[in-house]
Amino acid sequence: MDEQERYEAGLAVRRAVLGEDHVQRSLQARTDFTDEFQAFITRTAWGTVWTREGLPRHTRSLLTIVMMVALGHDEEFKLHIRAARNNGVTPEEIKEVLLQAAIYCGIPAANHAFALARAILEEQADQAGP
Repeated sequence: MDEQERYEAGLAVRRAVLGEDHVQRSLQARTDFTDEFQAFITRTAWGTVWTREGLPRHTRSLLTIVMMVALGHDEEFKLHIRAARNNGVTPEEIKEVLLQAAIYCGIPAANHAFALARAILEEQADQAGP
């Protein structure tokens, strides 16, 4: 793939994983200063890594969640909890990966992650309705 094809493939995966609304907000928020960076992450993170066949998106989502716990990146963590649900990850699977995080990242990090994930999952359940 050339760079433009990689960008288009990345944008398609990014939309599928993060959702159309998030991607549209990101694209609209671009400036001359951030445009090159946004194109870079779309080509590389999304167009090179997330399009690989080595792991299903479901697994990639679980890995990303636990990495965000380990790094303490709350906003990315919340984004990827939502993305994981787009990729078919269940609340039970999120719970299991957060239990793993408690062992390998520490109880305080996992405790905080459980609270953030619970709030997002409840928000999604409320939006889905009865």
